[in-house]
Amino acid sequence: MYDYLVVGAGLAGSTIAERLATQLGASVLVIDKRPHVAGNTHDPVDADGLRYHQYGPHIFHTNSAEVVAYLSAFTAWRPYEHRVLARAGDRLVPIPINRTTINTLYGLDLDAAAVARFLADRAVPFARIENSEQMIVSRVGRELYETFFRGYTRKHWGLDPAELDASVCGRIPTRTGDDDRYFTDAFQAMPAEGYTAMVERMLASPEIDVVLGTDFAAIADRARFGHVIYTGPIDEYFDCKFGRLPYRSLRFEFETRDVGYVQPVGCINEPAIDVAHTRTTEYKHLTGQTLAKTILSREYPSAEGDPYYPIPRPENRELYRKYANLARAQRAVTFVGRLAEYRYYNMDQVVASALATFEDLASTAAAAS
Repeated sequence: MYDYLVVGAGLAGSTIAERLATQLGASVLVIDKRPHVAGNTHDPVDADGLRYHQYGPHIFHTNSAEVVAYLSAFTAWRPYEHRVLARAGDRLVPIPINRTTINTLYGLDLDAAAVARFLADRAVPFARIENSEQMIVSRVGRELYETFFRGYTRKHWGLDPAELDASVCGRIPTRTGDDDRYFTDAFQAMPAEGYTAMVERMLASPEIDVVLGTDFAAIADRARFGHVIYTGPIDEYFDCKFGRLPYRSLRFEFETRDVGYVQPVGCINEPAIDVAHTRTTEYKHLTGQTLAKTILSREYPSAEGDPYYPIPRPENRELYRKYANLARAQRAVTFVGRLAEYRYYNMDQVVASALATFEDLASTAAAAS
């Protein structure tokens, strides 16, 4: 008998399991269908001693002091500010667009104020922003939209930006100064020993048992658990009763090279539609390792495979709402995380959601005692 069954050993499940065990003294069984913990943040070390992210780059950044304080109990941090270059013809320029991007592309020497005017002159106003194409074109104009956003978005999402919510490309800022960081959050760092080591520490309580390589569907005797925390795809929990929720997946090609570094930055984006992959990541930039070899991955988006990205479209949100209504009726099951909530969460948002969910569970447990 366990007080709780946590389905999924990623950040959401591990956060809740740790809180339940250490704060409430609850007995917790954590299961995961994969052979490892940490979910998509899993970062093993290969035979050459190189750490890499098995499911693509995960860069930690947040403005939440609460999330930083919580995770800092399980890891030291290595400061890291992520930088990305995008290929435009035969040149690599910073993305998000900044002053260097504009001056390099157009052979100019504009200051920040002149860059702002340059972009404003090209921006196309819309009475109402209804999709991602309009969002970008309203900020930087059609030429820069075609150069950096349309092809990349079509490859990544399998849809034209005009078919996606404005929020998708709305996440990407436009800058007029020289700041070339991909993120501007107050806290930007990587777990010093990796995400997997951090999650292993989160799950180290003697009140937590972890069983890997086990699917939720294989758990026949669910009466052994007082409550279930479910972090998997919400549609699968309900046997896809209303149809499958759409996701985008990724396929990775890894390559090790006998050189110190290949790229000047962690990621290089490939916006051109005739280039099959979307970006190449060199993990030593992220991990800070100083080995003689380096490991890279190329990402190929796909409609098939493990679910990575919920696709933000009105019809998909409506389908999710049907499942969410069923979920609310489940008294002994709590749904949390990117897949269970069908939300495009960053890592810190996953942890914040899990911490808030734990507080709700703790309040319920206190009221019942």
